[in-house]
Amino acid sequence: MALSISRRVLRSFGSLSGFGRCGDSSSLTSQSFRASHESSSFIKGALSSLAHRRLSTSNVTSESTDGSFPSDLLSAKNVVTPQREIGLYQDLVIPVTNFHNEDKGLMVLAGDVFDVPIRKDIIHRVVRWQLAKRQQGTHSTKTISEVSGTGRKPYRQKGTGRARHGTLRGPQFRGGAVMHGPKPRSHAFKLNKKVRRLGLKIALTARAAEGKLLVFEDLEVPTHKTKNIVNYVIEMENTKKLLVVDGGPINEKLKLATQNLHYVNLLPSIGLNVYSILQHDTLVMSRDAVNKIVERMHTPIKR
Repeated sequence: MALSISRRVLRSFGSLSGFGRCGDSSSLTSQSFRASHESSSFIKGALSSLAHRRLSTSNVTSESTDGSFPSDLLSAKNVVTPQREIGLYQDLVIPVTNFHNEDKGLMVLAGDVFDVPIRKDIIHRVVRWQLAKRQQGTHSTKTISEVSGTGRKPYRQKGTGRARHGTLRGPQFRGGAVMHGPKPRSHAFKLNKKVRRLGLKIALTARAAEGKLLVFEDLEVPTHKTKNIVNYVIEMENTKKLLVVDGGPINEKLKLATQNLHYVNLLPSIGLNVYSILQHDTLVMSRDAVNKIVERMHTPIKR
């Protein structure tokens, strides 16, 4: 760039000397050297400023500046950080707090549990498996041998002009049997353990990606009063249903404080499942619960 500018300056001086506006060649040489020196110093300053800009990582907005920078040159729009790409199996760092909103440090979430690719088909299969497995299947109807009534032939076979019948307990009569009706049975079907485990990982990943996964140091509450939990849920943004997961048995005070709230449910870590996570928009887990879930996901599947 410096070479091109100096050539341009020399060319301009050459054109001027052609018109007879310059006296001698020595003055021309000194002026061209001075012009090239000034242009090179200007270019070096510009490159150094560009390098400084490239190394700078701070974002200056109209709210963050103290008036030293002209406000009309700053954008009034909020700076939007790029969204994190999901499903790269990267470990996540999440802050740890408690019901008093105290800072309890940070926790690293395993990427192979909390950052797996989202697959709706796996979630659909696991939810269907859960709902089918929990269905009671106690439906029952009576066959012709179970309906109470006489086994006598209602009337003679011929001569009455009516249709022939051998019993009044048939399905065509009121109070009679039900043909091919449901009987008590299990609606459960087999689903591989790998698929079930993957479904739980996907549900945890979805909550972590939405910012709806909170990690608490513990689930200790000062009293068993319901108003404490109500006030805490009110302070949370965009929370309609809350699922609280503890590593071991649920604390008695917390159980008493939440048993009257239909939008707060408690689960031990061993009972955490995909359907419960999907039914609640916010998931609160204790540090112990996270460790036990990760340990469960890393345990080899028994064949």
